[in-house]
Amino acid sequence: MKRRKRGQTTISARKAVVRKPAGRKWWSDPNFRVGQGFDVHRLERGESVTLGGVRIACPYRIVAHSDGDVLIHALCDALLGAGGLGDIGRWFPDTDEKFRGADSRELLREVVGRLAQAGWQPVNVDLTLIAEVPRVAPHVERMRERLAKDLGLSPAAVNVKATTTEGLGFTGRKEGIAAQAIALVRHR
Repeated sequence: MKRRKRGQTTISARKAVVRKPAGRKWWSDPNFRVGQGFDVHRLERGESVTLGGVRIACPYRIVAHSDGDVLIHALCDALLGAGGLGDIGRWFPDTDEKFRGADSRELLREVVGRLAQAGWQPVNVDLTLIAEVPRVAPHVERMRERLAKDLGLSPAAVNVKATTTEGLGFTGRKEGIAAQAIALVRHR
């Protein structure tokens, strides 16, 4: 390497040492996949909502073809996406009367079965509810337990959290409710 003289701006061309990991590259491991899901439904006056498989008393209800559980619907989309199996609308269309009023936990169990048939199993999931109502903190542990049971996971591998939009947008005006989910699956 050449020494610089004072005031000189010459940059020495040094080769960077890049070490390649032995074997398979962790960032391209075909045995793991990630999927993300999103769902939204309209709210109207009512008596309760079902979220994460738990019925919660509140002065609203979710308007939907099924039970409208946005957390589970977003989770189903995340799992299906990770497995390369499309989305919830493909498997459970809202135009099919068979799914009118359907229990979303049953849909989730069917998604987990389809995922298994394709050779995938859930590793962990993370769900976010975006809503002003209802307050879900008192119900989060029951949601985690029920979802974990349906997924065949430990509750420690299921995270459920909620946030508001601080009164902004359709969720802030209590016109609707939304959820996001991300799921990691691994090949069996």
